[in-house]
Amino acid sequence: MALHLENVVPWGRSASEYSAMFALTPEGLNGRILDCAAGPSSFTAEMTEQGKSVMACDPLYQFSTEEIQQRIDESYPRMLALNEAHKDKFLWHLYGSPAQLGEIRMRVMRHFLQDYPQGKQDGRYVVGELPTLPFPSGHFDLALCSHFLFTYSDQFSAEFHVNSLVEMARVAREVRVFPLLTAFSNKISPPLPVAMEALQRRGYAVEVRQVDYEFLKGGNKMLRVAANERPQTVLTGQIP
Repeated sequence: MALHLENVVPWGRSASEYSAMFALTPEGLNGRILDCAAGPSSFTAEMTEQGKSVMACDPLYQFSTEEIQQRIDESYPRMLALNEAHKDKFLWHLYGSPAQLGEIRMRVMRHFLQDYPQGKQDGRYVVGELPTLPFPSGHFDLALCSHFLFTYSDQFSAEFHVNSLVEMARVAREVRVFPLLTAFSNKISPPLPVAMEALQRRGYAVEVRQVDYEFLKGGNKMLRVAANERPQTVLTGQIP
């Protein structure tokens, strides 16, 4: 895959954050879960330690532990600066300050790095990228995507978003995506309504659901897509 490591800005999130962002229940964690565009998040590592069945997929995994560690160290100051520059767009009750957030992110990414060598050998860190995933149809119960789809809508077209969501729905019975805002913005990602309409036409159940997590102001909603249900579009609350 033509991924250049210098273009990657690693910024991992924890299992507790995933649980809040995606409204995950203890029962839901018992199925087979795929984390798409997972990057250096520690969700897979933490769930594996708890005996859960989770796989992570990302083009980042073509690189070695040492290469990823170096890129984390290189890009860390930039991410701190970005969070400081845009701190008025966030709610800081969960993290305190940009500096404290940075410390939390580093702990998460170190947890990932500790698990990565063995996890890659065991096959739970898989090289792959949207909109084409290297898994058979229906292989997972749940597919998650955190801070990739809709976040970078200035870099990826509405068609890319639709194709990626359809592909995730191919490999999993249910798909959840968070957040629905563009990066460092408090505005709904422009591809969202286009993607929802396209998915509905294809026969998927589509729902925007409010969750008990909000860091980026207004970023407290996820998209849920499910196959093999009566086609519908259900909006829980209003889209800003």
